[in-house]
Amino acid sequence: MEKETIKPLGKNVLVKVLKDDPKTKSGIVLPETVSAEKPQEGKVIAVGTDEKIKVKKGQKVIFAKYSGTELKIAGEDYLILKNEDILAVVE
Repeated sequence: MEKETIKPLGKNVLVKVLKDDPKTKSGIVLPETVSAEKPQEGKVIAVGTDEKIKVKKGQKVIFAKYSGTELKIAGEDYLILKNEDILAVVE
């Protein structure tokens, strides 16, 4: 079976969720509740067709914790976000 390709429409952006390391640099394991409201990071995989989208494929972005629609493709976590839900680009 061929690998599925997802192309977001309109003002939507497909983002691969980057997992946070639950440990500090010194090796202390942090419980999930410590970072529950922290914005998450992801890598832009595909962008929609709207000309007003400011991010490009391959950029690392920050988005709010509970935004977007979750997808699981081949065991990887993805989100379809609205362009407005992206808070920043990491440079």
